[in-house]
Amino acid sequence: MTLLDEYARSRPKSAVGHAPVQRRRAIIDIGSNSVRLVIYDGPARAPFLLFNEKVSAGLGAALSETGRIDDVAMTRGLEALARFALLCQEMDVVETRCIATAAVREAANGRKFVARAREEAGLTVEILSGEEEGRAAGLGVLSAIAQADGIVADLGGGSLELARVKGGAVHEVVSLPLGVLRLGAIRAKGKGALDKYVAKALKDSGWTKVESGLPLYLVGGSWRALAHLDMELVHFPLPVIHQYQMPAGRAATLARVTASIGKARVKKIAAISGSRLPALAPAAALMRVLVRQLGSASMIVSAHGLREGLLFQGLSAEERALDPLLVAAEAEGEAQGRFAGHGALIDQWITPLFADDAPDYARIRRAACLLGDVGWRANPDFRAERGMEIALHGNWVGIDGWGRAMLGQALYSNFGGGNALAPGLEVLASAQDLARACQWGLAIRLAQRLSGGVAGPLEEARLRRDAGGIELLFPRSHAHLAGETVNRRLRNLGQAMGLAWRVTARD
Repeated sequence: MTLLDEYARSRPKSAVGHAPVQRRRAIIDIGSNSVRLVIYDGPARAPFLLFNEKVSAGLGAALSETGRIDDVAMTRGLEALARFALLCQEMDVVETRCIATAAVREAANGRKFVARAREEAGLTVEILSGEEEGRAAGLGVLSAIAQADGIVADLGGGSLELARVKGGAVHEVVSLPLGVLRLGAIRAKGKGALDKYVAKALKDSGWTKVESGLPLYLVGGSWRALAHLDMELVHFPLPVIHQYQMPAGRAATLARVTASIGKARVKKIAAISGSRLPALAPAAALMRVLVRQLGSASMIVSAHGLREGLLFQGLSAEERALDPLLVAAEAEGEAQGRFAGHGALIDQWITPLFADDAPDYARIRRAACLLGDVGWRANPDFRAERGMEIALHGNWVGIDGWGRAMLGQALYSNFGGGNALAPGLEVLASAQDLARACQWGLAIRLAQRLSGGVAGPLEEARLRRDAGGIELLFPRSHAHLAGETVNRRLRNLGQAMGLAWRVTARD
């Protein structure tokens, strides 16, 4: 049996390679603040954003006063839909789903908007119920954080959805009239009015029966803007919002800060758009109240929400079980690398050296192997930095700051960084962990040089670890595969692992 056969037979179905590529899907999301088009490409389990455009239509701006979508907002929203429908057609989108949430759901003239969307833009608008909206948001979080166990809070312009997620499923769901466009009127009733309103809404909905002490998973643009502000305040070293975690006490801090911070300072934070500025203070006030009344243990930001949840909802059980990080890493490695399928073979080949790796280590190591050739087009003097940048700043999900640091160190070492720890990563992972990731990178580097990017040499040679250290074994017919460069890379790996190394030829 060849290594390729062995790999195909033994690789777990929950890893990579089983997710069909479903091209060009679009979600048109008609919210209370904005109308947004997102076009996705790539693997169905780990789609990437091909195109993303938002129009601030303000469909829900007058809803609390008039109960209607005003004429100007309706026109602006319909013009956006007409443009988005044409873009989907021109960009060869194969599946478009157009959904509307609180503003259209509650407005007296919401049905009129839906009818005009069909007539003027040729779009069938699906009005989601509050429960459907909350369930999709919960699935969106699970699509990106598979082990999520807590309460999802999806804050939009017109409503707040809460969903209990646990064991890979969405359980209790409730929709509350607490969107950012409504908070001003509630808070204007006086000190403590928001606390009382939220407490009553939670009690009336039956949500007080849900256990406390859980993480609060934050979904929605206003929450993300607050998280970006918190990153700025604490000087967080990694400007990636997904799985950014804040202790519960930061909610009160953000409420105090946003009540007094000047717009000029916030405008300097590139990640916060100007359209989000008016929502910061009310969203922070709601965050403070929610965290206290739900007894939240912490707050974790999810980059995935309603739209990604709708995509996830349409997958088979087998597709949902795939690891989104590994699916995305495989797709990226195949797109940027020189040798199709080679990263997966390398992972299989170097595994005997790291048999004691825990599952979370082995998962990041596998991702590093799949991405092990993505930096080859870069200037040789900067390949190590390029590899680290892809790991740290890539649009990955299913990975936190520690995982990004480990992946970054592995790629840094693989692309020429040697056994030195990459600068800055020590704030995200321990030196001991980074040293292990360095070993992965050097092992990948050895495999690439030995094989030349083809399967044959890896099928003939074997790595193993025993009491004597690391052994690279060849049949005598292929002994010449061991040359000066291969020996040097094997020596570097042995030194990084603190082990003796040897090359053995056998009959």
